[in-house]
Amino acid sequence: MKYFIYTVIFLALVFIGISATAIDFQNLFEGDSGNAFIVIISSLCVIALMAILLVSRRISAKAS
Repeated sequence: MKYFIYTVIFLALVFIGISATAIDFQNLFEGDSGNAFIVIISSLCVIALMAILLVSRRISAKAS
């Protein structure tokens, strides 16, 4: 499970990198730039959720 979580985090970072190249800072919320912005925000949420899952698994392991 730990490797799956790290793989999901890595893929989210890859999506952030790919989407960062599509952003047009003149028109941030229009067209492909808007889609890239949404993907970046979603990927950051995935990273945060996976980090919470890792911490909760460590806490659970220490409690047992």
